Amino acid sequence: MLAIFKREIGSYLRTPIGYIFPSLFLILSGVLFSLSNLFGLSPRYAPFLTSILFLYVLVIPVLTMRLMTDELRFKTDQLLLTTPVSITSIVLGKYFAAISVLFVTIAITVIYPIVISFYGDIDGWESFGSYIGFLLLGCTFVSIGLFISATTENQVVAAIVTFVALLISWIMDFLQRAIPSDPAISFMFVCVVVAAVVFWIYLSTRNLIIPIAIGILGFGAAIVVFIANQEAYLGFISKTLDWVSFVRRFASFTRGLLVFDSIVYYLTVSALFVFLTVRLIEKRRWS
Repeated sequence: MLAIFKREIGSYLRTPIGYIFPSLFLILSGVLFSLSNLFGLSPRYAPFLTSILFLYVLVIPVLTMRLMTDELRFKTDQLLLTTPVSITSIVLGKYFAAISVLFVTIAITVIYPIVISFYGDIDGWESFGSYIGFLLLGCTFVSIGLFISATTENQVVAAIVTFVALLISWIMDFLQRAIPSDPAISFMFVCVVVAAVVFWIYLSTRNLIIPIAIGILGFGAAIVVFIANQEAYLGFISKTLDWVSFVRRFASFTRGLLVFDSIVYYLTVSALFVFLTVRLIEKRRWS
């Protein structure tokens, strides 16, 4: 894993991406910091970090778009897969390299609260908690970008799909308020989810028996619950979106609270997408 990590860090330093990502992030965050804190005469730093979450949507696709696509595009993935290094080590090496570039970039922004402290009082715990949440959210988004980059050999496609995925996660709270809570619509949503899961299992296994069995169980359970108690579907979509909302969980960190379940949630989602990336590559290896 260490060899892959060093290789990826060197690749970032030799390619424009290693400089475009931090430059773009620091320029945009610097402008927003000047407008919100310096010109706005505000000593509060947590609201500033909340306001620049959308920068992740713009810059993380740039950071992650080449992580796995280059291996597929230049056909070097077969060389990696035949080395004595495990696939998990390869994926983790690439993931930690991207995370390191992200952490170094964010570490430079520590100068912002230091500047504020020269001119006013700053809440240290609030700022510290906000940074922890900011880094955890960044790790989650990088894992999503890593997974998407493993699905294509085109960097532009990887960047666009990652951008769309992160944009949807960022506007999840707005979607939550706009979606109706009618039980019938929620029932249709559950059916679509079951159908998507069945289709994904079929693509993964190429076996009709397992997807059909899961489909019968899933659709059957959804219909039985709908007939027996329609109220169970009331607001189901909103509750589901609330559970998968990454940005909502960041709010507790901005109050200086290191909420255990939010930390575990971010780490679990990051681990999940890293695991899915490993499984995807293993499937490609044996296909």
